[in-house]
Amino acid sequence: MDKTAVLLLQMGGPDSLDAVKPFLLRLFSDRDIIRLGPGFFQPLIAKFIARRRSEIVREHYRKIGGFSPLRRLTELQAAELEKRLGGGFRCFVAMRYWKPDTSEALNAIRYEGIDHVVALSLYPQYCRATSGSSFNELTRILTRSSAGFRVTYIKQFFSHPLYIAALVEKIEKALLAFPSRTNVSLIFSAHSTPCSLIDAGDPYLNQIKTTVAMVMESFRGVAYRLAFQSRAGPIRWLEPSTEEVITELARAGTRAMLVIPVSFVSDHVETLYEIDVICREIALKKGVNDFRRIESLNDSPLFIRCLEKLVREAR
Repeated sequence: MDKTAVLLLQMGGPDSLDAVKPFLLRLFSDRDIIRLGPGFFQPLIAKFIARRRSEIVREHYRKIGGFSPLRRLTELQAAELEKRLGGGFRCFVAMRYWKPDTSEALNAIRYEGIDHVVALSLYPQYCRATSGSSFNELTRILTRSSAGFRVTYIKQFFSHPLYIAALVEKIEKALLAFPSRTNVSLIFSAHSTPCSLIDAGDPYLNQIKTTVAMVMESFRGVAYRLAFQSRAGPIRWLEPSTEEVITELARAGTRAMLVIPVSFVSDHVETLYEIDVICREIALKKGVNDFRRIESLNDSPLFIRCLEKLVREAR
């Protein structure tokens, strides 16, 4: 039986504290995610930023165990997806800024003798700086390759009913932990992106808003806000920040908050450190009594079913 390879595309993260600096170098060298001066000068600027920020970022990873769990979780998602798809499929993982990278993943697929690849972005909403960068890297490597892969692309799933249902399930579960949901404010936290991308027509912001609106169909009458996290650099980024929204709500008297990481499907430094450590500290200092985050989708059966349906429909 001819098999199909499913290639799960994800950002990746350092697998040790020593990997933080080279990870940052790869990240800031990517002009799809951020443009730092002329193209020929970006590698030098990236080296400077990686050297300057590495110790700070290493401290973030120390506080979540010394490494990113993103590879382990993505490989778990791949394993669960392969089980659901059955014998005609093999699932592989490609990390944009760490290992296994796209080239290594394609080599593994070629070794298996598979020539049809379904490239599945694990970013629910399409953005040039995330999904776009992964697909551009895939295209560059395929162009250099003589393997002759036939590739099908799944670029987004921000409005897929099973993705929405998986988020709703996690929110419902989290709300059960509050004494009453009446006074809980929901904060949808998405990864920020430079405003210049949105101004140039990138669909990311509209897709985020669509995801939030579809989720809130199940929570009519519940207060909610959309916020953005993980800004870096002096350029204009999508606002308001998650920290600003927490502060604003606390000042208005909100004492119970539930954060929903809406653009992430797996736990990593943005959930485990930025939300669970930094945002929690801010909330508690501002007088919030009950601050929680929903469980990330990770290997949620509903989410894996979503990925399965996406692959079967694309094939």
